[in-house]
Amino acid sequence: MNAFFDSLPVRRIAEHPKAPMDRTDWAAQIPAVRQVLDEGLELGQLTVLVGENGAGKSTLVEGIAAAFGLNPEGGTRNSMHQTQMTESGLSSHLQLERGAGASKAGVFLRAETMHGLFTYLGSIGSRGKHNFQSHGESFIEFFTERSSVNGLWVFDEAESALSFNGCLMLLSHISDLLRSGSQVIISTHSPILASLPQAKIYEIGQWGIRPASYDELEMVSNWRLFLDAPGRYLRHFDA
Repeated sequence: MNAFFDSLPVRRIAEHPKAPMDRTDWAAQIPAVRQVLDEGLELGQLTVLVGENGAGKSTLVEGIAAAFGLNPEGGTRNSMHQTQMTESGLSSHLQLERGAGASKAGVFLRAETMHGLFTYLGSIGSRGKHNFQSHGESFIEFFTERSSVNGLWVFDEAESALSFNGCLMLLSHISDLLRSGSQVIISTHSPILASLPQAKIYEIGQWGIRPASYDELEMVSNWRLFLDAPGRYLRHFDA
């Protein structure tokens, strides 16, 4: 194990031995979550989780972020707002293996709860132009203004707020974070956000969670097939 890996904010996640999760809980019945509880999961400097809706990507990244001390609805350690109770409770059953002396700073960005986060920031007088911007513009402004945060960055389906060019901007931002020594965890449906060559990629599905290369991903294959010949899919929609 190299020294850089030893310094990661979160090197590994596993079930907390003193707080096991009830296996009848709905989250524990998701194959990927169940596998993490049973076997644990190694993380890299850049970890990407991909899979269909309902596979457990968001449940896992939310659990990691909350166990790290970040708000499940997004933001930094200082953003402790809550609009509604939606989290799975997984975080209270996770044990994070942290690197010695690793940063405890972090940022959690999830597209589906960003409006609530922006409203909270406005209520405490934090600067921002989100009332006058598109959702994507506000999202980009948020992460660029916090680019100096060195620690753990977690993104949950960020592409849903971003255009193609916005995804490329985020990818550039992630590259900068990695160069500065931060750790990044992403759940995504986007082939763009999964494309950095240094990513440790896990594909999630009914089988649980398994390592995969970029070119092996079903998501990447499907996008290539569609863009190569959209007609083969669209003909099924003809009346």
